[in-house]
This record gives sequence, C-alpha cells and structure tokens, in this order.
Amino acid sequence: MKTTIIKSTVLFSFLLMIGSCKENTKQVQKETVQTTKYPSEVIPFFDHWKLILGDGSNAGFANNFENKDFFYTTNDGNIDWVVFKAPNGGDTHGTSNNTRTELAQAKKWYPKTANDKLNATLKVMNVSATGDARVASTYSVVVGQIHSADGHENEPLKIFYKKFPGHTKGSVFWHYEINTKGDDNSGRWDYSTAVWGHDFSVVGADANTYPEEHKEGIELGEEFSYQIEVKNGIMNLTFSSEGHETKTFTKNLIESEYKTKAAIPEQTQKLFVPIGQDGVERAAAYAGEGCFFKLGSYNQTNGKSPEINKNWCSGAETHGGDIQKQYADGNYAEVWFKTGSISISDTAVSNEGYFTKND
Repeated sequence: MKTTIIKSTVLFSFLLMIGSCKENTKQVQKETVQTTKYPSEVIPFFDHWKLILGDGSNAGFANNFENKDFFYTTNDGNIDWVVFKAPNGGDTHGTSNNTRTELAQAKKWYPKTANDKLNATLKVMNVSATGDARVASTYSVVVGQIHSADGHENEPLKIFYKKFPGHTKGSVFWHYEINTKGDDNSGRWDYSTAVWGHDFSVVGADANTYPEEHKEGIELGEEFSYQIEVKNGIMNLTFSSEGHETKTFTKNLIESEYKTKAAIPEQTQKLFVPIGQDGVERAAAYAGEGCFFKLGSYNQTNGKSPEINKNWCSGAETHGGDIQKQYADGNYAEVWFKTGSISISDTAVSNEGYFTKND
C-alpha cells in the first residue's frame, strides 16, 4: 500500500510538471506573438502607399504586413526601425533596370496646384560591395523620390546615398531628371546636386580606383532626414543631420530652365551627352502631369554591363539573381527608416493607372 501511494504521488508530480511546461510554452508563444511588430506599427502611415518588393511584386497596402527578405522591423538596441532591403539582381518593377523595396504613393497630385509634403528620418546600412567605380550609379541607393505617373514617367526628384568601398563616409545628393520634350524619351538626362559630400558625377578613374573620400560625408548607420515640399509648382528640399550643416534647395517644377541644348549644364555635358542623352525639356516641365512620392530602398547598382550604359549599368555581382547569396556577400542595398510622415493635397486623385501599367 505504501509503494502504491509513493507511485501515485510521483505520477501526480510528473503530470503537474508536464502541465506547467505546457503553460510555460503557451506563455512564451503568447509573448512571442505580442512582441512581433509590423512596420505599420513603427511608422503608422501605410494607408497612403502601396509597397513594391525586391522581387518586383506589388504587395499593396502594407498594414500588418512583413516580408523577411525585403521589408520588416528591427531594433538597434534603442528603438524600432523599418527595414527596406533590395538585392543587386532580381525581378524589377515596371521598366526599371534596378530592384527596389519601396513605397509608392497611392494618390497623385499636380505640381501647379500641389500643397504636398513628405518627411523621413533614416540611415543607410549597406550599399553594394561590388561594381564598377567608373559607373556613376554604382554603390548607391535612392531613398526618396518624386515620380511622374503620366507621360514619360520621369522623375523630378531622386535622393541618393552613395559610398565607395573602403570609404568611411558616403555622399548624399539629389537629382532632377528633365521631362523630355516630344515623344522620344531616350535623350533624357539627370542633373545632380550635392548635399553632403560629392555629387553623382564624381567617379573612379578605372573600375577599381575610387575618388578621394569627402570630409563632409555621411557614414553608414548615420542618421539623416529629408523634407520634400511641393507647393504652387515649387519644390523645396531640406536636409538635416546632427553634426552637419542643414541644407535647403529650391526647384521650379512647372517652368523649365533646360529648354535649349545651350542650357544643358556642364556636368550633364560630360556625363550624359557623350552617350547620346542630350534632350531638351518641355517648356512647362512637369506641369499638367500627376506626380507622387516614393520612399524606401531603390538599389542603383545592378549586374548589367557598363557597355550598355556607363552611368547606370554597374556590372556588379548578382549570383544569377540568387537573393540569399547576394545578401551573404554584401551585394544589396539596405535602408532603415525611423520616422515618416506625409501630407497630401485635397486635389490629389487615384494613382491606380500607374500601378496598372507597371505591375
């Protein structure tokens, strides 16, 4: 009888232990679910955007959504960030040569009547480890844009970060792309303006020789902010970063300053004219065209041969499009966003036509 009581006591204790383990497992699972944070919980403005992923797909409105290859949250030990990641090679969206994990505004607005604003604070964590230093776009990523939804679908604004291998500091600069006059858009070109560091035109003497590092540059992992405001046809840009001079710029989007070939800037004469990109702009520039904001990681390094285009084709490593191999050896662009906000005109309308054409 005593033996039976002891055995029963041991069995009861064992069952209690199993029950306790199950409860602990449930509690851990519950806590894990509770600590998972979607990007839309970090920056709550995802009702205004559709998300294009680094595999070329349109994920749509990204509330309560993540993709561990391209779009998710992380914590740097202090705060949560939204991660946008894009490999050098893979499927692209629309007619682009480059992969992107990027938000595209669901509405478009017209520069002449616009009163629209985008603010963001971010840090670039990686740019491609390979490429051709002579190619102006190599080792860079676009972190914010204004894009046209109509006509040639050109871009009146692209905000770049670029860092050469071996450099501690990279450059931040912005581009204006002309809205080419006529039906042939092959003559379009960009004009680059430096914010901190070099502009787009500063390249290497050969494929593996890099220009001198700029003292005023921004390091990988160093925060900076931009504000884009378009009001009554004028684009106003503000760039700020702790320890750096705040920079402001203004550009008219509805009246061109590049209506003749004589007006093409010297920088463009050197970079684009030699490869046949020598167009002129419509007199009214982007007036009458619907425009919209973009934000994220638009990788400007790709695997196409520089013989195709010496400004935009990097000849970088893509591992045949294998994303995980590219991520393993640094052939990708990664951008973390801390904050973002958007203000949209009452006159903005649906941008669905852009997605229908490009998805």
